[in-house]
Amino acid sequence: MKTTVLLSISTVFFFLITSISFSQNKQLKDHVLFYSSFDGKLSADVSVGDAKIYTAENYNKTDKARPGLHNTNVVLAKNRGHIGDALHFKKKNTAAIYYNGSKNLGYSPTSWSGSVSFWLQLDPEVDLAPGYCDPINITDHKFNDAALWVDFTDDKPREFRLGVMGDLEVWNPENKNDETEVKKRTITVKQPPFKSGKWTHIVITYSKVNTNKSTCKLYLDGQLKGVIKDVNDPFTWEEEKAKIMLGLGYIGMMDELTVFDKPLDLKEVKFVFELKNSIKTLFK
Repeated sequence: MKTTVLLSISTVFFFLITSISFSQNKQLKDHVLFYSSFDGKLSADVSVGDAKIYTAENYNKTDKARPGLHNTNVVLAKNRGHIGDALHFKKKNTAAIYYNGSKNLGYSPTSWSGSVSFWLQLDPEVDLAPGYCDPINITDHKFNDAALWVDFTDDKPREFRLGVMGDLEVWNPENKNDETEVKKRTITVKQPPFKSGKWTHIVITYSKVNTNKSTCKLYLDGQLKGVIKDVNDPFTWEEEKAKIMLGLGYIGMMDELTVFDKPLDLKEVKFVFELKNSIKTLFK
């Protein structure tokens, strides 16, 4: 009798856990705007807008960009990803490699919310060339004018930052080198968990941008690292020019790039971090 009862309880418990996991998968799946697994291809697996990747000589010449990856120092690394393949930046990248942001980012001029999730593998102290580098930079113009980005600083040891820079003419109209204003708009992680051979999960969330209640957060490996709020600079984009820029100055690997149309909460960030087969799990 005791064995039968225990088996029944175990069956119910398993059913509940499976149901919760399935429900969570479905809920998050419905919020994916863009997903590039980099598994055997460069075009996105899921996209609301253009799925193609583009390459230009640099970010001043994107009007001459070509579909595809046209840089011999940036390749698909077979079976070296967090899951499957990965995008590998073998040398310091100065080319413009990007996905179109129009529709894929769900941008709104009145209230914009979402999340960007991706994985990086590198040892910043060993792998990176001198200078700053931006693994991800999302903007229609440049890094300090209506842009969301993460970067590695050129400090020793290197720090990892999230930058949330609204319209330049609002927050820095004279375009001065104002560290106080920059710090208000950045989250700095002084001892980030990046190591050789280890995949690190990064999530950026942004809530109610273009309102007076905007909040942005940075998570690493499922842990909240900082919050930017009460900095309500507008993000004014020409949306058709918006780009998800990849690997500017970066050396290392990148995988599982995903854009959600909602700001993930801590529980959801941890759920994505712990997914056995990463974002692919949501679509099974």
